[in-house]
Amino acid sequence: MIVDGFPPIAEKSAEVLILGSMPSVASLSKGEYYGHPRNAFWPIMRQLFGAGPELDYRKRSRILIEHHLAVWDVLQTCYRPGSADANIDVGSIKINDFNRFFEQHRDIKRVLFNGGAAESLYRKHVLPILNSRFNYLEYQRVPSTSPAYAAMSLERKTMIWKTALGIVVNGRQ
Repeated sequence: MIVDGFPPIAEKSAEVLILGSMPSVASLSKGEYYGHPRNAFWPIMRQLFGAGPELDYRKRSRILIEHHLAVWDVLQTCYRPGSADANIDVGSIKINDFNRFFEQHRDIKRVLFNGGAAESLYRKHVLPILNSRFNYLEYQRVPSTSPAYAAMSLERKTMIWKTALGIVVNGRQ
């Protein structure tokens, strides 16, 4: 099936961009990033910022924006039966316009990849055509929040995300 992604959750004040690969079938049906009920993204955001899945999606998005976070996906469109990144037809992909995005969001300094597929797709398809003006960006992969990645506990994922986002508690990261 042809899958079209979502526009970014972002405002000019964003400092960190969180990148996924492409919304799952559950996310597409809800019209929300990380819409699968077992995806750990929103539970992690609850722990870190109070943006849990129990809140309205617009409220959760606003909280992320208030914390200078942006959320987007590497791919704009692709052919993918089901939700698994492994099923993406590489010949069908169209990437999002990152040159334009980073031009419009000049305060972004860090990009966090929500899992290995997002990182792989970005490094293979975006980095080769990314304007050299953006060579200051720092990149880091964090554990996937996908329910398919159950090898790590929610608590461990949350701690790694917390460190990657540079959240300071009591003067310590």
